[in-house]
Amino acid sequence: MLKSMDTEAYEYDTKRIDHLGIVAGICQEIDLVNMIDETLPTASNRNVSCGEATLAMVLNGLGLTGRALYLMPEYMENKPVDVLIREDLVASDFNDDTLGRGLDELFQAGITEMFASIAAQAVTVYDLEIEFAHTDTSSFSLSGEYESEVAQEAQEVRGRSR
Repeated sequence: MLKSMDTEAYEYDTKRIDHLGIVAGICQEIDLVNMIDETLPTASNRNVSCGEATLAMVLNGLGLTGRALYLMPEYMENKPVDVLIREDLVASDFNDDTLGRGLDELFQAGITEMFASIAAQAVTVYDLEIEFAHTDTSSFSLSGEYESEVAQEAQEVRGRSR
């Protein structure tokens, strides 16, 4: 607590912003929250909109902590939520129910279409030159040993090439 010259008491509250200010600023520049909220078939009447819940999850994902979503209120507790997302919001607003409903709304709106429109908006805002576009976000992974003639032949070829 600091005191001024006229003896009035001032109280200060410190919050950590780290690199999340840059992330939130970029999301604000591309209008992420409004793009998501305007795309939804019906407007949310909850305190935290789907766009704001998404922004919170982006901040969590890029916060380099690897926190599970049900721990979001704890994660946001020392963050300036009013600066990063919106005034009148507090850390406890970002509970698992809010985030889960936001994820449900994103799914219903179409994740791939939403991602493509947000990416296109970012390209426009930052005037990026794009030569190629590819929106397939799926990936496949296979590991382990499998008993088959093809697998044995592949293993023999790998053995010979070493």
